[in-house]
Amino acid sequence: MPIIDVTCGDRVGRRTRQDLAQTLPHSVSLAVECPEEPYDGDLQGGDVVLRFHDVGPIDRFELDVLIEVKSKWFPSRAGDRQRRVDDILDRAKETLPNDFHVGVYLALPVASWAEPD
Repeated sequence: MPIIDVTCGDRVGRRTRQDLAQTLPHSVSLAVECPEEPYDGDLQGGDVVLRFHDVGPIDRFELDVLIEVKSKWFPSRAGDRQRRVDDILDRAKETLPNDFHVGVYLALPVASWAEPD
């Protein structure tokens, strides 16, 4: 289950946020897919956590959009993480205006997840 945090600068309007909210869960799920956590293309509630944040008044932020993805470390994911982050960036750029400066950070921590059934 990827966790996606999107920080938006002042130029990012409601429509752009909605477009990202529509495309990122699928795009990120494709990019982080691996044998240990396969993606069948059918996202269900709870499969992806997506959160949007605004840049604060004292933040140092020189991007229009920063996409931070956290997904559990597996050897099969870690071996080609640059390709994975590039895939997320390419898909995000298709959604964003051409003049937007976007960055993507992919973290693959050693982690565990639990939630009640």
